[in-house]
Amino acid sequence: MTRLIATDLDGTLLRDDKTLSARTLAALAAAEEAGIEVFFVTGRPARWMDVVRDHVQSHGTAICANGAVVTDLRTDGDLLSVRPLERAAALHVVRTLRERAPGTSFAVEMTTGINYEPAYPPFHLDPGATVAVAEKLLHEDAPDTGAPVIKLLAHHTELSPDAFLTLARTAAGDRAAFTRSSPSALLEVSGLGVSKATTLAACCAERGISPAEVVAFGDMPNDIEMLSWAGASFAMGNAHPDAVAAASGRTATNEEDGVAVVIERILATRAETR
Repeated sequence: MTRLIATDLDGTLLRDDKTLSARTLAALAAAEEAGIEVFFVTGRPARWMDVVRDHVQSHGTAICANGAVVTDLRTDGDLLSVRPLERAAALHVVRTLRERAPGTSFAVEMTTGINYEPAYPPFHLDPGATVAVAEKLLHEDAPDTGAPVIKLLAHHTELSPDAFLTLARTAAGDRAAFTRSSPSALLEVSGLGVSKATTLAACCAERGISPAEVVAFGDMPNDIEMLSWAGASFAMGNAHPDAVAAASGRTATNEEDGVAVVIERILATRAETR
């Protein structure tokens, strides 16, 4: 029996205009009414969760930044847990990718916000970001005096997204976890062992929920581990081929309310068996 639904946001639960359809909202509410918990599991930082914050009922738990952060959306952005990327590992990744993929630019996501290099595409949602080279952004006057680093972002203008991901994992995969969720060559770098799946597994263990009782939804490479871990998982109709291969099933696209389609089916089956 399904006890928890774990869903990605962009390209999965959200439509392309970053809204939630009335059908999806109704399906989420019906799942909660049936006693099924709903977790939002996303690559977004916690501060970019307003797209769903106004629509939560009791499903306020969000796993953000690809598993680096757990937050409760019913609060003012309180971080329940943080799994940081060690600065030494982040610096190693920066040095390695500068050498192996010249032209790479970086951004550093911390618990205090995003900062990025002059060559990095600017974040219009974060106009107060500090702009400096990554080495300066990652510098600490003394060990453990700076804000925790949630993830490092690496952008390249010429490499293909999958080729860049393969290069980075080969060059520095022993020091950090690499994934991607953007259609561009933008990599997301987390602490070694940090993923949507590992944090979701820890949250489920705290609640006594087994993988077999979880249904997961996703569309991009950063969802692969979660789709593989969950007892039942669905790649969206618009999903990356690697996400499709990792999932146990497939649903309609995000524009066609693919998550709601499956939730409605789960609830209908539950009603028939009562």
